[in-house]
Amino acid sequence: MQESYPGINPDISEWKGQEITDFQEELLKSVNAHISEKWFYTHMKSVSKSLPRIDVLNFLSKYAGYANWDDFVFKNQDLIQAARNNAPPVQASPATASDHANRYFIGIPLAVVAIVLIFFGVFKLFNTREYKFCFYDADTREPITGTRIQVQVLIDGESPVTSYCTADGCFFLKTDKSKVRLVVSTPYYQTDTITRIIKKLNVNEIINLHANDYALMIHYFSEMKVDDWGKRRARLESMIDDGALIYQVYSRNKAASGMELLNKQEFIDKLTMPSGSLKNIEVLDTKLRNGKIVILRFRVKLPS
Repeated sequence: MQESYPGINPDISEWKGQEITDFQEELLKSVNAHISEKWFYTHMKSVSKSLPRIDVLNFLSKYAGYANWDDFVFKNQDLIQAARNNAPPVQASPATASDHANRYFIGIPLAVVAIVLIFFGVFKLFNTREYKFCFYDADTREPITGTRIQVQVLIDGESPVTSYCTADGCFFLKTDKSKVRLVVSTPYYQTDTITRIIKKLNVNEIINLHANDYALMIHYFSEMKVDDWGKRRARLESMIDDGALIYQVYSRNKAASGMELLNKQEFIDKLTMPSGSLKNIEVLDTKLRNGKIVILRFRVKLPS
């Protein structure tokens, strides 16, 4: 103002009338901003507990040759500190206004984020339920029990989570998802990938599995007493591929386990001879190709 009006009073608190009007015109011309006469008397000619708005501080700083209020504060830290030390207790320094403004613009978004996270956590907590999946034989409609059922839960972007069913053939899963995918495998039933749309009001699901006829037949052959060994051999010949890999898994002791590789004929001989050593076979795994067994893993259940 002294550059435009050299004779103006250097004490801004003494301005009145025409001096205030000249200041208003200077602001309008230089920074296209306006302050009212009431604002001038409130903040420039008296001690006020209220602080100027940050937008007013910004255009006043710009008029004085700074980029904004923060630029003014940065370049005049010593001056502002001295003003703080000499200010009356009831009047906050302009730097405090900047601090309050910065806290406002930082604090409000943080509070909003915190509230959103709380609501999200509460939503997931109340939306997560435990569901029970029970597995049944697709032909007999009876529950599958007495055999180990492995369930892999497929989660997008993550490795599968593997669990096992309880003795009654059921599996429990806690989730807040609307759709789940499960890979179900068990020795005497075909491995299947199950997709289920979750219904919040139905926490019990029944899933049908189709029998692995070849695995069941080999298990039955090891338990049944059959007089016509020729028919049994012929049936096994047609079920098993000539190059099949057949593994017998057995426990030597509690600390170690062993495995023996058999070819097709060795396996058929042991299974069909009246004095054969393969009794009460428990099939662990089978793989088929072109309708024939190409991989078979089994063990002989020891008498309890």
